[in-house]
Amino acid sequence: MPKIVDHEKRRKQIAEATWRVILNLGMEGATVRNIAKEAGLSLGALRHYFSTQDELLVYAMDLVKEQATVRINEITRKDLPPKEMILSILLQMVPINEETMAEMEVWIAFIAHARHREDIFNIKDDGVFNGIKKLVDSMDQYGLLRKELDIAVETERLYALIDGIALHALLEPKRVDKERIVRVLEHHLDTICIE
Repeated sequence: MPKIVDHEKRRKQIAEATWRVILNLGMEGATVRNIAKEAGLSLGALRHYFSTQDELLVYAMDLVKEQATVRINEITRKDLPPKEMILSILLQMVPINEETMAEMEVWIAFIAHARHREDIFNIKDDGVFNGIKKLVDSMDQYGLLRKELDIAVETERLYALIDGIALHALLEPKRVDKERIVRVLEHHLDTICIE
């Protein structure tokens, strides 16, 4: 009886192998040959799922976004107080554990690579800014924000804070650990929220 292959599951396995290659060898090591070897596939088998290296890289990076989105959607389904929900969502956008640290390292490597490949990759619309904007708008709708705040400025400020703290956590994980990240984000929310 022929073996039934779940093609979407195999594509995800290849994407995860791509992440491991990027983590171990950097973007310059993310060759089709190295990825196929890490995935335990022949080059021909890998090309069956992804016809080009760029197609594979786009899929691998989209999978990072997809995983974060799944975690965020799980939080939104919980019955949490609004401010606690906002903090929980923000914590999904920064590296606070082994999984999110790996995702962030891969994402940063991808952004540096994609910056010079705008013909293939659209890094300007990574979804983070829109996610932050929705969070700030939600805080405003819940009546959590101080009335004197400029919503557009606060959106940019929170976006910059998330990007900055994510980068510093990646570069200095011992100094910028989960506890410090939580304290910084809580402090920021306290400065913009009424309660």
